[in-house]
Amino acid sequence: MFAKMKTCFKSCLKSRWPHLVNEDGFTLIELMVVIVIIGLLTTIVVINVLPSQDKAMVEKAHADIHMLEQAVELYRLDNKAYPTVDQGLQALVKMPDNLKNPDLYRKEGYIKRLPNDPWGHPYQYAYPGEHGTFDIFSLGADGRVGGKGLDADVTNWQK
Repeated sequence: MFAKMKTCFKSCLKSRWPHLVNEDGFTLIELMVVIVIIGLLTTIVVINVLPSQDKAMVEKAHADIHMLEQAVELYRLDNKAYPTVDQGLQALVKMPDNLKNPDLYRKEGYIKRLPNDPWGHPYQYAYPGEHGTFDIFSLGADGRVGGKGLDADVTNWQK
């Protein structure tokens, strides 16, 4: 009974939509060609996008450092002094316990949260700085002082 129904169904399909019944699917060679093309396109995209991502990470670190510099300056204007090394950049988010004049500290802080650098490490702060009044820097992708390329430090004294 099912065989008769299947034959009837196939003949109905053939009369109305002959192109649907005659197709057998893709051959192995056609599938392999498509996979090779997808692989080539992926390679081209990766080669062109990864350097842009690295450059974007360095630019984000520069932007974060610039924002932190501005927040440190606002802190100084309000509190008549820069955050100490012990207070660190955390003083921009939450009022330090050992603040000389807590009434001058902004109730909402100077930034909402302290960002990490694009590689997941905290930004470094030094006061007094070796290169300016204060230094803010990222240790780069390797998380160590110095380095070249993507591992190079991103600082507020080198633009």
